Amino acid sequence: MKATLKARLVRFLQEELAIPQASIAVALRHEEQAPNLLPIILWQYGLVTLEQLDQIFDWLEKAWSPELPTPGS
Repeated sequence: MKATLKARLVRFLQEELAIPQASIAVALRHEEQAPNLLPIILWQYGLVTLEQLDQIFDWLEKAWSPELPTPGS
């Protein structure tokens, strides 16, 4: 995961989902062993709910997708 995307993801986790910094830090330490799996690591350690995991994946999908033109524009 690119550093800028990771920073945006961490900000989303903190600001939108209210995941504590300590929980994110735990996941980031374990992520070194499995890059790009931060959301799964958070869920695996019980630091986010399944609903929050779904929200994280929705956010990531939007963050990775280029802006699509709206119909009629």
